[in-house]
Amino acid sequence: MTLPSAHDVDLAAERRTAARLLLAHPLVTSDGPHADLFPLVRRHADWLGKRFQQVLGYRLLVDSSYARLFKAGLGARAGHRLVRSTGTPFTPHTYSCLALALSVLVTAPEQMLLSQLVADIRAAAADADVELEETGRAAGKRTLAAALRQLVEWGVLIETEGHVAAITQEAGGEALITVDRELARVVVAGPLAQSRDGADLVRQAADPGFGGPRTYVRRMLVETPVVHLDELTDAERDWLRTRQRREAQAFIELLGLETEIRAEGVALVDPEEELTDLHLPGTGTVAQAALLLVERLAERLRPSDPGHPATGGVLVVGVAVPDGLVNELLVELVAEYGSRSNWQRGYLEDLHALREAVLDLLSRMRLLTPVGPLRAEGDGLPEGYAEELPEGRQVTDVRGARPAGEGWVLLAAAARYATRVTVRPASPTGSAFQVTDVQQELPL
Repeated sequence: MTLPSAHDVDLAAERRTAARLLLAHPLVTSDGPHADLFPLVRRHADWLGKRFQQVLGYRLLVDSSYARLFKAGLGARAGHRLVRSTGTPFTPHTYSCLALALSVLVTAPEQMLLSQLVADIRAAAADADVELEETGRAAGKRTLAAALRQLVEWGVLIETEGHVAAITQEAGGEALITVDRELARVVVAGPLAQSRDGADLVRQAADPGFGGPRTYVRRMLVETPVVHLDELTDAERDWLRTRQRREAQAFIELLGLETEIRAEGVALVDPEEELTDLHLPGTGTVAQAALLLVERLAERLRPSDPGHPATGGVLVVGVAVPDGLVNELLVELVAEYGSRSNWQRGYLEDLHALREAVLDLLSRMRLLTPVGPLRAEGDGLPEGYAEELPEGRQVTDVRGARPAGEGWVLLAAAARYATRVTVRPASPTGSAFQVTDVQQELPL
């Protein structure tokens, strides 16, 4: 076998670095935070464009001053949300302000006063019959400022004199801003002109086109923490099971991502821990509380071992979380860690807010899922039937689970966060990360 030359190794490393940058930051500018790597993207633009199109169905546009990777969506409730500088997620109203601002900026003059931009946004809202929260009030000012700060972060707006945050001042501050109209035009990736409404835009943006199941599953693997087989269609699941080993090599070469294949599904793991907007373990009150909670849930919920599917057992993908257990554990964690770990006072004084933030993170990490249309082991329930799952009930299918109640299911991937380690011989199909054994399993 001929070993690759040093040139080939360096070339592959450069392309992989550029691809990883674009995946994590779909808009890269020549004078932005990643300006040092922008020449790398331009150098390999042709190769990157072809590979992103072939593998993920993403279009890449590289100009002299920017590179834009036009990603596709994954459907309803599967997006990567924007957040304010405080970490608070954008509200629908903030997204409305952002969209209205972009509609104005694509034809705006190169420079304009902040007050004029605000007036134009108000006029655009009126023309589109969009109810815009009163920008003269404090809350409305903060919302609009958050949208404009996002545009500054992307490089669409440049604060030439003053700052966009001036609009939050009581007397109404002023600033001179420079507009990059070209960047404003390429921010939106979805097919706006062909969409009837927001729901239709989300649906069309997730359409994999000619790539079909192949393209959609690859996007799921790259853009989500873990893909459970039971949440895929039959065609998607069949394709993944027959191609997963070959796909693993492709993801290593293109993005440096390692593929973890288990009985319940597949996860792409980044050894560098760079290609994610979610971190667990992570810093801050919510991330610390979420890690401790999922550890204790995994320790507490130990259903009987149904055996491995390869030997005729039942594949358990999760276990129902008893009512009240999350609150009970969070109270314990606040008492044990809150003060000495310097958790945010607001969360210490508001258990409901802490619970909502923690469950939101664990749900986005695909470690917990809300009770929705579930089929529990042995029930023979038709799909779409929602029920209250009894305590400790093993769940064998979470396909289509939707927020339809207060109950939660702890998913199998949560076992990787258990605190103890058991080393077991690897089976031909791989050791499953099942909640039936909450200790992490390391194949020999």
